[in-house]
Amino acid sequence: MNDTTQQPVTAFGPDFPFAYDDWIGHPAGLGEIPAARHGDKVAIIGAGAAGIIAAYELMRMGLRPIVYESGQFGGRLRSQVFEGTTDVIAELGGMRFPVASTGFYHYVDQVGAESRPFPNPLTAAAGSTVIDLEGETHYAKTLSDLPLIYQEVAAAYHAALEESLQFSSLKQAIRDRDPARIKAIWNPIVRDWDERTFYDFIVSSKAFQALSFRHREIFGQVGFGTGGWDSDFPNSMLEILRVNVTELDDDQRYIVGGVEQVLHKLWQHEPESIAHWDKGTTLSLLNGGATRPGVVSIKRKGLNTLLTDQWGRCEEYGAVIVTCQTHLLTTAIDTQEDLFDQKLWMALDRTRYMQASKTFVMVDRAFWKDKNPETGHDVMSMTLTDRLTRGTYFFDNGPDKPAVICLTYTWMTDALKMLPLPIEQRVELALSALEKIYPDVDIRQHILGDPITVSWESDHNFLGAFKGALPGHYRYNCRMFGQFMQAELPTEQRGVFIAGDGVSWTPAWVEGAVHSSLNAVWGVMTHLGGSTYPDNPGPGDVYPQWGPIELSD
Repeated sequence: MNDTTQQPVTAFGPDFPFAYDDWIGHPAGLGEIPAARHGDKVAIIGAGAAGIIAAYELMRMGLRPIVYESGQFGGRLRSQVFEGTTDVIAELGGMRFPVASTGFYHYVDQVGAESRPFPNPLTAAAGSTVIDLEGETHYAKTLSDLPLIYQEVAAAYHAALEESLQFSSLKQAIRDRDPARIKAIWNPIVRDWDERTFYDFIVSSKAFQALSFRHREIFGQVGFGTGGWDSDFPNSMLEILRVNVTELDDDQRYIVGGVEQVLHKLWQHEPESIAHWDKGTTLSLLNGGATRPGVVSIKRKGLNTLLTDQWGRCEEYGAVIVTCQTHLLTTAIDTQEDLFDQKLWMALDRTRYMQASKTFVMVDRAFWKDKNPETGHDVMSMTLTDRLTRGTYFFDNGPDKPAVICLTYTWMTDALKMLPLPIEQRVELALSALEKIYPDVDIRQHILGDPITVSWESDHNFLGAFKGALPGHYRYNCRMFGQFMQAELPTEQRGVFIAGDGVSWTPAWVEGAVHSSLNAVWGVMTHLGGSTYPDNPGPGDVYPQWGPIELSD
């Protein structure tokens, strides 16, 4: 958790320590476009967080963003309403948003969306937590309520971070927003840990070597912060450390009524300060009230880029921002190969996406808060288990509304177990697992309406939930993240910018989508002859000084 006596930890680096929140919050604005380019159309492929935020900021500069979407508005900020209700929702994509995501919360606050603490394990918002491993069940409200071995696991992980990675020093440099100190600590870590896994970090640390395999097993199943992390054991340790040191896994909140509304509201939002366009202009207005169909072709036409949508409509643009998942540029969109360097194509195609599955039910009330007369415990709790469900979360919408249970939230192999199954079977399997943990609770009698489920890897518009970088992928990430810096590129590779959380250093976190989106905004502005204001430099202005360290090939 954040120490309120110090500056808060935010997603400031560590690869590129730039204050995106300061840039977008500066009263001067992000920059300006030459008057001759005012009203120029810029294409945005994808109506998720990266796409809508980029479109909103480009509109404020006086450009006309045209948004294309092949699936659902919102991307992986997808909030599905249960039938018969208006705001009882299942968060199928992003559902917990750390307060360290200050760029994202800039837009949350701008549209007036409300957030509340997310019911993560062992938090006050959860009320209580049950950990069920190998048939042994423990009820707890805090870590100190659990058996000693769980406390030893938590202490060992913190000790391991200090032992090998100067964790406290790096975090303090992030608190202080000191780029030089951050880079002095982080760059050697990149060299040492790019090709080593999360599991390698655990087993090679002195803190865990002093403990048993059972400790490591518990760490994988229960983990820290939001739950078990064994699905991430094959990932690069750099990916995990970024999450830890910027506190993306701490102090998380959810958006009341669904996070997707943030993007819908931004789509309809009238900026207080806007160039060229009349007061009252919105993205919705500039797009005729709806997004364009999905893009099926991206080609070069002279100095412009030609997009073709799924119904054959072709249109030229001076600049394009592509926010879809990178694999779609190979599998779903006919993309002219020489738009990108072959080394960038290697990065785009080798990016590894993780699988994820969720299944939700709506229930008549928050019955899990009922008390067991014998123990005085809640009859059900936020649950972490090695059973099929893995993580079960409870959402109380208040006394006058139905409540929601996320029966199961799984990743990778556990998600693949659900992939071929119809929704009814997914619910039955989840209920069967929970009945073994809570034999005296009849969840079924409380269920209302139809369940809701998702498997992101089966959606042809995504092919996976989020990036999970493997050892050796740092170079790929560096190529993707820095693609917005196009001054040195051949002419035929300029004007198309990639963005999205998978392009960022923090996949699976919306703040990464915000950062890469704002990079693309700077790129488009510069490409069209614009510039930032002297007292508010943008990411591209300081990238040569503070950009990510490059590793040799």
